[in-house]
Amino acid sequence: MEFGRLKNIDFVHFALPPDHPGTARVLTAADRTAYLQPQVYVGCPTWNNKPWLGNYYPAGVAANEHLFWYSRQFNTIELNTTHYRIPDAATINRWRDTVPPNFTFCPKVPQLISHDRQLLKSQGATIAFQESLKDLNEHLGCAFLQLPPTFGLYGLPVLEDYIADWAGGISLAIELREAGWFNNEPAFKELGAALEACNLATVITDVAGRRDVLHMRLTNSTAFIRFVGYGLHPSDYLRLNYWVERLKVWFDLGLQKLYFFIHQENISHSPILINYFLDQLEQHCGIKLDKPKPIPQPVQGSLF
Repeated sequence: MEFGRLKNIDFVHFALPPDHPGTARVLTAADRTAYLQPQVYVGCPTWNNKPWLGNYYPAGVAANEHLFWYSRQFNTIELNTTHYRIPDAATINRWRDTVPPNFTFCPKVPQLISHDRQLLKSQGATIAFQESLKDLNEHLGCAFLQLPPTFGLYGLPVLEDYIADWAGGISLAIELREAGWFNNEPAFKELGAALEACNLATVITDVAGRRDVLHMRLTNSTAFIRFVGYGLHPSDYLRLNYWVERLKVWFDLGLQKLYFFIHQENISHSPILINYFLDQLEQHCGIKLDKPKPIPQPVQGSLF
C-alpha cells in the first residue's frame, strides 16, 4: 500500500489516539448474545505471493493453487481483485469451493463505483457487485468501500444516499482518505450517525504518513483495520502491542467481529508479523487462532 508511506519514520508518533466518544457507546450497546466469543479474522491483501513458494506454499505450485494454500494459513483475505472488476459466477464458485469452512473473503467495492463515478449513478453496478458476491455464501465477510482522496466533504450527501441504499444483507465498511473528513467534527459526526443507523462499519487505517485516518471511530460492533508495516522495523511490533491493548478494551466493551489485515512492502514479512500479533492476542485477549507456518517441503534424494 503506497497510501501514507514514508521513507523515514524516525519522527512518527505511533501511539494510538484516544477512542472517538461514539465507540464505547456503540460497543456497549452491541448484542452480546450474537456470538459466544468475538469472531476474529487476520490476513493479508493478496494470495498470489511467489516469495512464499517453498515455505508457506509448497515449492513449484501453480498460481491457480495459491488461494488453496493461502486459505490453509489464514482465515481471511482482503480481496482487492474485486476493485478492478466484478467477478463472474465461475470465479466466485471457484473461490468458494477452494477454501475451508472457516475462511472469509472481504471484497473491495469496484473502482468503477468508488473512484470513476464516485458513487454517482452507480446503483446498477452496486447491485451487480452485491449479486456476484452472494454465492460466496458463508465465506462472505465484510466488503469495504475505499473512497479516493478526491472524495471530500462535498460528497457527504452522496455518501449518505449510497449507504442508505446499500442492501442485500452484505456487511460493509467505509474507508475515507481526504483529510477534510477528519478536520470537520460536525461532518464526521453526521457521517458516523448515518453509518450507525445503517449498521455499517468504518475502516481504520494505521499507516505512518497519515495519522489522521486513525480516527478510532467504530459505528457498529465490527472493527475493520488495515495495518501498514515498515519492514519488521521495531515500531511494527510496538504498534501491534498498542493495538492488542486497545482491542482488549474493545472486546471487553462488546466488540463482536475483528478483521485485521497486515500490509508489508515485502510480503515475506507479513506472516512473521501476523504470528507475533496472534501470539499477543492469545496472551492478552485469550483469543487463539491457528498461526501461519512453513510447510515441510519434500527433500529430493541424492545419488552417491
